[in-house]
Amino acid sequence: MSEDRLVDIETKLAFQEHTIEELNEVVIAQQKELEGLKNTVQYILDKMELLVDTHMERAPANERPPHY
Repeated sequence: MSEDRLVDIETKLAFQEHTIEELNEVVIAQQKELEGLKNTVQYILDKMELLVDTHMERAPANERPPHY
């Protein structure tokens, strides 16, 4: 193998390793963002469930709305 060919292969390998590291950092950041979004959605769902439960306790099932 010639010296130039070896240098070319090592350069490509270094570039690929750098690219893989950058992609890994992006994946880690996206995973953290996804976890945060999951937590936010769960919080909103919990609050909505609480509001629905509270509303159902206050409103009798057979009561007519005030505009009747």
